[in-house]
Amino acid sequence: MRLNIVKSKNAEQLYIIQSYRKPDGKSTTRIVRKLGTMQERLPEHDNDRGKVILWAKEEARKCTEQEQNGSLEVSILLSEKKQLKPDRETTFNGGYLFLQKIFYDLGIDKTCRRIQKKYRFQSDLGEILRNLVYARILDPGSKRSSLEYCNSLLETPEYALHDIYRALDILQKESAFIQASLYNSNQKMHNTSVLYYDCTNFFFEMEEANGICQYGRSKENRPNPIVQMGLFMDGNGLPLALSVFPGNRNEQPSLIPLEKQILKDFELSKFIVCTDAGLASQANRRFNNVNGRSYIVTQSLKNMKAYLKEWALDPTGWKTSGEQTEYSLDTLNEERHFDEVFFKERWINEKGIEQRLIVSYSPKYRQYQRAVRSRQIDRALKILAKGSNGKTRNPNDPKRFIDEQQMTMDGVLAELKTRALNEERILEEEQYDGFYAVCTTLEDELGTIIRINKRRWEIEESFRIMKSEFHSRPVYLRREERIKAHFLTCFIALLIYRVLEVKTGEEFSIRELVNTMKSMRFRQIEGMGYISCYTRTHVTDVLHAACGFHTDAEFISNKRMKNIFKVTKG
Repeated sequence: MRLNIVKSKNAEQLYIIQSYRKPDGKSTTRIVRKLGTMQERLPEHDNDRGKVILWAKEEARKCTEQEQNGSLEVSILLSEKKQLKPDRETTFNGGYLFLQKIFYDLGIDKTCRRIQKKYRFQSDLGEILRNLVYARILDPGSKRSSLEYCNSLLETPEYALHDIYRALDILQKESAFIQASLYNSNQKMHNTSVLYYDCTNFFFEMEEANGICQYGRSKENRPNPIVQMGLFMDGNGLPLALSVFPGNRNEQPSLIPLEKQILKDFELSKFIVCTDAGLASQANRRFNNVNGRSYIVTQSLKNMKAYLKEWALDPTGWKTSGEQTEYSLDTLNEERHFDEVFFKERWINEKGIEQRLIVSYSPKYRQYQRAVRSRQIDRALKILAKGSNGKTRNPNDPKRFIDEQQMTMDGVLAELKTRALNEERILEEEQYDGFYAVCTTLEDELGTIIRINKRRWEIEESFRIMKSEFHSRPVYLRREERIKAHFLTCFIALLIYRVLEVKTGEEFSIRELVNTMKSMRFRQIEGMGYISCYTRTHVTDVLHAACGFHTDAEFISNKRMKNIFKVTKG
């Protein structure tokens, strides 16, 4: 910054000015501060013009120093007569900077540089990937809309739409390398003593099956082609690895190939795999019963052998964790023990695998299941009253309680269907209310196994976040490579969000964090810097403290904003 003296017929105006470069590349200057006229300042400096100039130069030096240490005070001149320049954006989003800090902390930029060099990709692969991740979290949509959104960020992209699609092809080829690099660069962040695995599927806005998009059993009961995703989550709730496979395949065989990839690329050996009953095939159990690996899997009571089911439902022999007193469910005071959980266990041999069967009973869980069923029965009665179709393939559909008979008592085909509530099915289901079972090869304390299994809900929450918050479906891409790359970006977005959640002390919901980051807008003052145009809240304070920089000043100079960019990029 420097002193500028503007002479006119009547006075000499003293200004502190600063040079800057306009968006079109031309150099110009702006006024930082008015120091008044020479006539006004002379009496303050013994009517010595030289002393006034020395004082003014010292003020310019102080402004330069203030800019460097982030304490600059500026005067902004606005005019009602001056129109905004056409087709020029003046407000930008800066909430992505918190995501950018984590993106670089995870070392994803370094991984992208290695891949870019390998394929001699002309555009900045890291910039494309990080912008896709920012858009997936803050303004999810198509790849075209993601590019449009990123043009509203403080750092606008320098690539075109076709570069995004080319980048997706490369990202898919290196998907396994990216996942392994994420783990190997941040091993301290992960807890791999326990790995949780589950599958879900995503639907496409298309009518015909094509390639990886195939008709299968949709989790949302949609009649669209789907693809399936298998996801490993670590013991800290962080996503670890994923695979994407056709929608018409059984999900059970998906576990072993992805686990082999983890064993090879992540160099892991001993861990516990925790899954639900749908993935607890004998092959998966056998694979995780060797070389120091173990498993905890949900066990369906309905599908148990008769003698095991009889033992599990027997009202005697129940204990609470850590106690030796036995209880009988027939004489249990459920009101007094409403919040307690009772257990029984035994070792069994299933097809050559010695495993521990643990069954729990909870009065609270029993009440919950009966409340859910009561609502389902009410809906089934309404379906009967309307005469709607009673057929269903969904085990949780209220229509399962509707019984249809097409034969009369003497075996003659009836002209009309007889439809009624199936009381036997309701009673059959009620006998399992409050019960829950798992199988494991672990010999640890009961409390440890319970704590491990309880965290399975977090992987379901991860799927919900991807579907509901990140809008990862419906998918509009068609090529298999790009579809898989799309889910890779969703996976990275989920990891970055989970890390941000941990950094902020898991104090806020995803809606609170995302909405706060979306609202963090900045008004650009040409040649000077930015005015913060958002409400400072407890959420913004925690975000700034967690990520080590601040954007909540009234004014942020261009130089200080560049320093913030450097901080977020490590």
